[in-house]
Amino acid sequence: MTKHLDRRHFISSTGLATAGAIGLATGDAARAQVAPEVGSTAIAPGSTILFQGDSITDAGRKRGVRGANNHAALGNGYAFLTAAQLLVDHPQAGYEIYNRGISGNKVFQLADRWQQDCLDINPNVLSILIGVNDIWHHLNGEYDGTVETYRSDYHKLLTETKDVLPNVRLVICEPFVLRTGAVTDKWFPAFDQFRASAKAVAEEFDAVWVPFQSMFDRAVEVAKPGYWARDGVHPSPAGAAMMAQAWLRAVGQ
Repeated sequence: MTKHLDRRHFISSTGLATAGAIGLATGDAARAQVAPEVGSTAIAPGSTILFQGDSITDAGRKRGVRGANNHAALGNGYAFLTAAQLLVDHPQAGYEIYNRGISGNKVFQLADRWQQDCLDINPNVLSILIGVNDIWHHLNGEYDGTVETYRSDYHKLLTETKDVLPNVRLVICEPFVLRTGAVTDKWFPAFDQFRASAKAVAEEFDAVWVPFQSMFDRAVEVAKPGYWARDGVHPSPAGAAMMAQAWLRAVGQ
């Protein structure tokens, strides 16, 4: 099999369309480019959708812009690309989409700002990607939290969220890294424990699980890790586009 065919097989088997689907396709045409839907949480019309997390979600968004569906407020990463595709595919749905990711955040820092940056927004769908800083800052000596801290803080955050927003639909994204740039062997096996903890929390709260790490593990069979995330943590445009398609597939959109 040629490398070209390998690439086509990868895209079709993982349900990951590239920039053409992100920027050009609409409605059924867009969905036809991905594998069969795996989620069961198609987003209802009129929903408020909130993306939360660290710099991967933040992606350079403007803090002072608070309105829904605003490019500056959504940043330039996977949250923006996901929002853009939702708005293209469902122009009559009346979705209001927000990004409140903040670079450098760990779980406890989400909790510190949760009232204003989550509960007050009253989302119907809440997507969270958090975890890489919880280990990265521990490794560089800036944070003394452990994987147990991460899981406990995450559990507490979601418990409090469900107490206030019992009907919110949770989407938990798998923390991911690629072995390049800042990511060295010292990240492992601890990082795998963070991933496992995130999945355990997702299962406990009946959340949609977006398997970003396994997606990137397949992607590095097609192109080198730095193609998808130069520093091993922050996705390239190609990496962000692939994340958006994986998110949409997971939630059944």
